[in-house]
Amino acid sequence: MSTDTHIVPYVEESEFDVVLNGSEEQVVVVDFTATWCGPCRLISPLMDQLAQEYKGRAKVVKVDVDGNKPLFKKYGLRSIPAVLIFKDGVLAETIVGVSPYEQFTNIIDKLL
Repeated sequence: MSTDTHIVPYVEESEFDVVLNGSEEQVVVVDFTATWCGPCRLISPLMDQLAQEYKGRAKVVKVDVDGNKPLFKKYGLRSIPAVLIFKDGVLAETIVGVSPYEQFTNIIDKLL
């Protein structure tokens, strides 16, 4: 199974603020992940599904923690997978670990 996905783009630290604040969508879902992380591979198809289901209403992106450690530390994260959900550029929810799809959709629906 490939960890590379064309549905959910990776963003770098340098692009992060633009993605959060310059996005047409008010809700931005950020999946902090790494290629070596087994549980992250369980979350990846859920992120793809979110990106498709909420297309035009919520933006879904991934951040590779190995290449963006300062960003990982900025949000006080200690483990992955970690999914941060922002509303209008402000952190609204943090989900650490493997969670059911409904947990993500419930939060996004609440924020939309």
